[in-house]
Amino acid sequence: MSSPSTPLWPAPVATGPVRATVPLPGSKSVTNRALLLAALADGPGTVRLALRSRDSDLMADALRALGATMVPSGESASSLDWTITPGPVTAGAHIDVGLAGTVMRFVPPMAALADGEVSFDGDPHARKRPMGVILGALRALGAEVTGDALPFTVRGPLAGGEVTLDASGSSQFLSGLLLAGARFPKGVTIRHEGPPVPSQPHIRMTVQMLREYGVRVDDSERDVWRVEPGPIAARDFTVEPDLSNAAPFLSAAMVTGGTVVIPGWPDETTQPGDQLRQLLADMGAAVERTPEGLAVTGTGRISGIEADLRDVAELTPTIAALAALADSPSRISGVAHIRGHETDRLAALVTEINRLGGDANETEDGLEIRPRPLTGGVFRSYADHRMATAGAVIGLAVPGIEVEDIATTGKTLPEFASMWARMLEEDR
Repeated sequence: MSSPSTPLWPAPVATGPVRATVPLPGSKSVTNRALLLAALADGPGTVRLALRSRDSDLMADALRALGATMVPSGESASSLDWTITPGPVTAGAHIDVGLAGTVMRFVPPMAALADGEVSFDGDPHARKRPMGVILGALRALGAEVTGDALPFTVRGPLAGGEVTLDASGSSQFLSGLLLAGARFPKGVTIRHEGPPVPSQPHIRMTVQMLREYGVRVDDSERDVWRVEPGPIAARDFTVEPDLSNAAPFLSAAMVTGGTVVIPGWPDETTQPGDQLRQLLADMGAAVERTPEGLAVTGTGRISGIEADLRDVAELTPTIAALAALADSPSRISGVAHIRGHETDRLAALVTEINRLGGDANETEDGLEIRPRPLTGGVFRSYADHRMATAGAVIGLAVPGIEVEDIATTGKTLPEFASMWARMLEEDR
């Protein structure tokens, strides 16, 4: 239950079809990779249109603590440009990871370049998130690590080399090692042994960005990644819009039978959110590219779906929200690993959908959702930004939904509540 002091946000009910254009700020996944690569480069560079959010602020603070000079410019409510001058990676820092998976998994390998100790801690729930795989890998590569979860310390320098790990719990374990691997004296070779690695598009994003920064990466062998030692080239980099954050806005078109346009949708991208185009079409939307951007139009019905979301697990809360409003059952699979995300997302979704009168249950690796009429009530967010936006989607169609702590969306989309309001008001 929500405590009396927990702020509740009355989710707006749509009074008609939404017809809106919704510009999105930069991708958090791209922003945090670009910031880290720029801080490890061989000279100054600029990251343009970087996302301003709690996760990206935590990354910038971490890189500054480890010796990089970070100068912001062109600031707006949701984006800014960073001019970054790398420095020697310095020991003695204390890194606050908040609840940011990219900070807690990407920064420790960089910290292991320092000749001394760096300590890490974060939000209370962050202490429950899996960290043992990447910390064990750092030990195997020559770093001294105390602890297997937050809080922990890392002491370098490490030599690099070859390591075998099971990255089936999170693709971030791989990406963290890959991003810093060129700076290890021996480079790094990573072999994955275990169930399939989830979120493969995020690994492809990491590899592509490394190559754009001049790093030699060989991923030609299945489940093996080799990064050659060498410099990371200084460059200027522009961040794409965050396609995963488009999910609730595009869903609003489906729920209301309206049209939402996302400008600047890239023709080619490694962002997993690009799969929204097919997923929403499979659930009944009309999806097309227009000169103005990607347009999604609701057709008056939402169809249930059977979908393996292993590669796009961050979309699960939004797809589940649509499934709860659909006209036929849905089954989502391949997402067992999201039990270790900001919260146990599978348990949270089942609890909150059923609390509103729905019929959802967990499977071994996903969810089954059978639509039933929903009623108003509190939709808890569990300090999870994607749970909060899922509640907003359901609230479009169900009067009386109150989303707990909508401000948690500040993790990746600080202006969510005001953007949601503008979307609903745009065509009035």
